[in-house]
Amino acid sequence: MRLSLPMSVSSMRRSRSTTFVGLTIEPGRIAAAHASVNGSIVIHDGARAELEPGVVRDGEVADSDALAEALRTLWSEHRHLDKRVRIGVANARIVVRTIHLPPIPDPKQLAIAVRFQAADEIPMPLDDAVLDFQSLGIVDTPDGPRQRIVLVAARREMILETLTAARAAGLKPVGIDLSAFGMVRALQDPRADEGPELFVSVGGLTNLAVADRGICTFTRVAGSGLESLAVELAERRELTLEHARMWLHHVGLEAGIEDIDGEQEIVADARAVLTSGARRIATEVRASLDFHQGQVEDGSGVRRVVLTGPAVAVAGFATALHAELGLEVQERVVAAAKGISLGPLDAGCLSVAAGLAVAEGPRS
Repeated sequence: MRLSLPMSVSSMRRSRSTTFVGLTIEPGRIAAAHASVNGSIVIHDGARAELEPGVVRDGEVADSDALAEALRTLWSEHRHLDKRVRIGVANARIVVRTIHLPPIPDPKQLAIAVRFQAADEIPMPLDDAVLDFQSLGIVDTPDGPRQRIVLVAARREMILETLTAARAAGLKPVGIDLSAFGMVRALQDPRADEGPELFVSVGGLTNLAVADRGICTFTRVAGSGLESLAVELAERRELTLEHARMWLHHVGLEAGIEDIDGEQEIVADARAVLTSGARRIATEVRASLDFHQGQVEDGSGVRRVVLTGPAVAVAGFATALHAELGLEVQERVVAAAKGISLGPLDAGCLSVAAGLAVAEGPRS
């Protein structure tokens, strides 16, 4: 049995309506964006709000009532936002696999074959899972032509908790998508040279996706993110979480800010938390890169890292990531439509949501 709101696993999947809003739900923050694609993707409208600790843990809804209230408040303050939403999900218990099957042209027969194969690939009972898949076409293998399939599975309970909160807030979910796929749709550059890129969103958690020409073949979610660093700083300095977030963004990782209105100790602690946190996040990114490299059949490696999320508003974060990884790191966010102004933090927070709001990314 599948939910009536299937997960979307392809950046190329189309939808009859493109007027819905993309919604991301992470530890510490929700963000909603309305976007469109016409040569490039642009944000027409958006909003974000902070969540109290514990509402979302490790990417899963822990308090659906509190989340519903936060969503209800966000939409009441931004009444122009459409209530039809495509919701992005990201947590370590979502499974993404690439499998190969004999070419099967009939869609119904292919679905049966994929579900049969999923029983061996997915580490959860299929009755407890929501499954979706997308064919990436026929590839040559040592065993002959095979149909390449990206398979996604999520625990049904996790999906239902998310939908329950959204519906309780008066929203009308039109679909569930992986935030990683929304990130790729939003930030892919169809004019770039061929070769895989690693997309990394650092915010409430760290969301990673390897994609080549808009096709995502690997994803992983790490628990560390700016939100955990804000919690660390808040506990160390006995600050509110809101103030800790502000200090991290204000201090950043670039030299020059050493004392602000006599708050030298807070500046030093914020810098220390960011420095060690960036190193931990880079270590998790490196581990994911190494794992992915070990799974690649042709040995091709990631050529660059694309950074997005609230971390783009932290001065020096991309540079720190580059120093740890030894790879080019580009900051990318979705541009605002003409007449709309977005600061670095807003653009970083809304970019993945913008990718969730569109049916497909830009094409060359």
